[in-house]
Amino acid sequence: MSSRIKSKKIALLGILGAQALALSFLEGLLPALPGLPPGAKPGFSNIVTMFTAYSMGFRHAVFITLIKAAYAALTRGPTAFFMSLSGGLLSTVVMCLLIKQKKQRFGLIGISVASAIAHNAGQLIVAMLLTGSEAIIGYAPLLTLFALVTGIITGAILKAVIPALIRQSKYFS
Repeated sequence: MSSRIKSKKIALLGILGAQALALSFLEGLLPALPGLPPGAKPGFSNIVTMFTAYSMGFRHAVFITLIKAAYAALTRGPTAFFMSLSGGLLSTVVMCLLIKQKKQRFGLIGISVASAIAHNAGQLIVAMLLTGSEAIIGYAPLLTLFALVTGIITGAILKAVIPALIRQSKYFS
């Protein structure tokens, strides 16, 4: 790969990372939803992660996930870092596995829902490890329902903005 193409990919990844951070910041302004665990958010920055997974592949999507986890560490501390990292990595793995399937059975919304559920599962596992309590699993049904709703929303948003993200990416190809 030429250094010019490599530079363009790095620039695009930087812009996608900035977009994911902006969405994370905006999401942080939303009030907590009653009945959900602290920190439960819709996951709008996963729109960027999913686009990155589709357009650039697993390695680059993991990079976006790592940027988001670092942002969580800087703005909310180490617990938020581990929660973001665990949920983000599991979500990205599930997302990329479903994207790689030859028969795209799930579509953007299905993949978004599956990755939202995986994100919550990863966070629940870390929360149980951090607290030493298995009682945390009691949040699983509510978080699964929340992931279903937010996965549908983020998948629909991605469907709507994907043409703009593709146009943006063409400046770097």
